Amino acid sequence: MKKDTVVLYPAPGMGHIISMVELGKLILRHSPPNSITISILITTGPYETPAITSYITRISHTYPRSITFHRFPHLSVDTDDCSRSRAAIQFDIIRLNTLHHFSHSLHHIAQTDHHIRALVIDFFCTSAFPIAAQLRIPTYYFYTSGASALAAFFYLPKIGEQVDKSFKDLASTYLHFPGLPKLLASHLPEPVLDRNDPAYGDFIYFCSHLSKADGVIVNTFEDLEPIPVRAIADGCCVVEAPTPPVYYIGPIILDSIDEEVEKKHECLVWLDEQPNGSVLFLCFGSRGSFSEAQVREIAIGLERSEQRFLWVVRAPPRNTNLKQVSEYEEKDFDLNKVLPDGFVERTKGRGLVVKEWAPQVEVLNHKAVGGFVSHCGWNSTLEALVAGVPMIAWPLYAEQHLNRAALVEDMKMAIGVEMEEDEFVSGSELERRVRELMASEKGREMRERSIEMRERALKAWEEQGSTTFLPKADK
Repeated sequence: MKKDTVVLYPAPGMGHIISMVELGKLILRHSPPNSITISILITTGPYETPAITSYITRISHTYPRSITFHRFPHLSVDTDDCSRSRAAIQFDIIRLNTLHHFSHSLHHIAQTDHHIRALVIDFFCTSAFPIAAQLRIPTYYFYTSGASALAAFFYLPKIGEQVDKSFKDLASTYLHFPGLPKLLASHLPEPVLDRNDPAYGDFIYFCSHLSKADGVIVNTFEDLEPIPVRAIADGCCVVEAPTPPVYYIGPIILDSIDEEVEKKHECLVWLDEQPNGSVLFLCFGSRGSFSEAQVREIAIGLERSEQRFLWVVRAPPRNTNLKQVSEYEEKDFDLNKVLPDGFVERTKGRGLVVKEWAPQVEVLNHKAVGGFVSHCGWNSTLEALVAGVPMIAWPLYAEQHLNRAALVEDMKMAIGVEMEEDEFVSGSELERRVRELMASEKGREMRERSIEMRERALKAWEEQGSTTFLPKADK
C-alpha cells in the first residue's frame, strides 16, 4: 500500500528551505505516527552553497524515514546579464528549474510507493501551479510572512490596475490596502517598483495565483494581526474571485542553520554579565547589510545613546545601492575598517560588536536583552514577539516595510526609525529611538505589551488558541 506524502517546493536560498523544513516537521508532529512523509524539492544552479548541503544532510540524518530531499539535476544559468534586474534573474532560475525538472520529480516520487496527497509551494514557485493543476494535485501556498503582507499581496494586482505609472515614480503617493495602514508606493517590494522590469509581471502573476490555491498557509496567529485577518476573511482583499481558505499556523520559529556546538557563543557569555533588560540587540537578518557610511552612523548613535548594546555587523554589500548581501558572497571583512576609530575601546564594557552572526533566538530570550533593532523580516519579528522583546523597526527590503507598518501602527510593538529620502538613518535619529525604547515610559509600556503578546503566542498553540493545523488534502 502506498504511503501518503506531502511535497514541499521551497524557493532557493537557505531561509526559504529552512521555513519549508519547519513546516514539514509541523505536519509530521500533527499526523498519526508513520502515516505520512515529507518530500522536499530542491532547485539547483547558482544558489547551491556548502551551508545548504550541510543543513540538508543534518535534517536527512535526523529524519531518515520521514523527510526526503529530491535535488533537481544541475541547471546552468547566466546570472551576469546586466540588462535584467536581480529579481528577474532569480525568478527565471526558479521558472527554468520548474519547467525542466518539476514534473519528472513528482513522477519519481509517485513511483517510489508514495501517493502525493498535497503540494505546498513557496510564493516564488508559482510556476509549478499550472503543472500541479493539470495533474490534479491539491496545491497550497506556504506564505512565510504575516497576514498584513498577505493581505497586500492579495490586493496588489488590483492596485496595479488603478495606476498607470511605475510605483517608483509615485514615491510620495500613499497606497491603501484593505486591513493595512497606508503605505508609500516606494515602500512596496523592489520587484514591483518598475513596470518595465520583467520581475513586475512575474510578481503580479504570483499574487494573482494566491486566490486560485486550495488554501494559503500563513506563519502567524490571529491575535497578532486581527485587522488584516478580518479583512481577508471578509473578502476585502481578493477582488472578483472567492478568497481561498487561509490557515494561520504560527508562530513557527525556525531552526538554526548551524549544528549545535558545545562551546557557548561569546556574546551569550557577555550577556550573562549584563543587568536584566538592559541590552539593545541589533541584527538585520541573514542578508541585511549597510554601506560603511551607514555603519559608522549607527556606531555614532549607539555611542551617544549611552545604552548597552550587542551589535551584529555584516560585510558591507558590494553594490552600495543595495541593503542586502547575497548569502553566496564572501563574508570576511576587517571590522576595524568599517567602525569609527576608537569606537570599540570607548564603548568597551557596555557594548559588544560581533561579526556576521549571533545565535539570535538565544540572544532574544536572554534575560539581559530588553530591546531589538530589526529589519522587520518576519522570522525575526516572530522570534522577538515570542521572546517578549519590543523592537525598533528599520526595514530594508522585500515586504519589510509592510511588516514595519503593521508593527508600529497596528500592533504598537515597535518604534519606527525616520529615514531620509535615500533611506539613510542619521546617528542622532538612532540615538533618539534607542533612548525612547530603552529609557522612557513609552518603551516600558511597549515592553509590557510585548510580554502580553508573548503569552498570546504561547496560547495559540493550546487547544483553545487560534492556531489551526494543515487541512486534509483529500478531495
